[in-house]
Amino acid sequence: MARLPRISEIDGSSGGTGFFLCARKDRRSSKNGSVYLALLLQDVSGEIGAKLFNDVEQFDVQFEVGEFVAVQAKGNLYNNRLELILEKIRRVIPADAQLGFREEDCIPTSPRPLPEMWAELDGRLASVQDPWVRDLLTRIVAKYGDQLRIWPAARQVHHAYRSGLLEHILKIMEIAVFAADAYGARRDLVIAGALLHDIGKLEELSYEVATDYSLSGNLIGHIVIGVGMVRDIVREIPEFPRELALEIEHLILSHHSEKALGSPVTPMTIEAFILAAADNLDATIHQVRKHIADDDSEGRFTSYQRYLETVLLKPPRP
Repeated sequence: MARLPRISEIDGSSGGTGFFLCARKDRRSSKNGSVYLALLLQDVSGEIGAKLFNDVEQFDVQFEVGEFVAVQAKGNLYNNRLELILEKIRRVIPADAQLGFREEDCIPTSPRPLPEMWAELDGRLASVQDPWVRDLLTRIVAKYGDQLRIWPAARQVHHAYRSGLLEHILKIMEIAVFAADAYGARRDLVIAGALLHDIGKLEELSYEVATDYSLSGNLIGHIVIGVGMVRDIVREIPEFPRELALEIEHLILSHHSEKALGSPVTPMTIEAFILAAADNLDATIHQVRKHIADDDSEGRFTSYQRYLETVLLKPPRP
């Protein structure tokens, strides 16, 4: 049987077998009352919704969320959205390696090489002049470095792939340092804010190969979790300046800019305003680029982007 192409290349005429990561699985009821499985499948090129209508009880027990799966399916356009209709699905078995299965082909990953990003992070931290800030950041990286190397920045909104959080942190550092120099702000603090603002996502999100929210993530959220993580490290550093610790906590607590957007407080320092602006800019540009890349509508404008609440002008084709 033919092989399905990568998700980014699937269209309504596609059909065959393929290997994916199952990121979500729900049992739902159709209008006629029958039960079907609604899935989110991923590979290195992206993600796609999938549905299985036949033999639901038989196939439901053959795989779980977070497992690699082998499918037989065909492409389908439903309400102008591409999806896969599954005929068969099961978890991957060792013999599938002989049929072309590779884990690395099924895990969405940052387009930037990890060694390159980690070297950039080392360079940014080495530039920090304040010994207290440098000590804090060094301890954070020593404790959480293994997670920082691979964690996504979100479940689905922006940088929602392996090493996405690190990619996001580095872009914020780049933007914030530029702005700090332009406005005469304290670059050490904006570097600290860039690294620490989403550090709570290491506990908010559970991640092995699929991403979901943890119990503490649902009950508390990454901003409050992150402040707690930083406080724990600060306690390990004798005589860490109290006011400096408060300013760093303020960067974390205010980085969503508005209380309506989840920040317990709004920015009250130049560095906090810079961090919030850099964070929002990077998240927004990432969503813009992804929506344009994923959009398959006709004409110069994309379909409606619900997070940005707008349509987008497509760039001219080369």
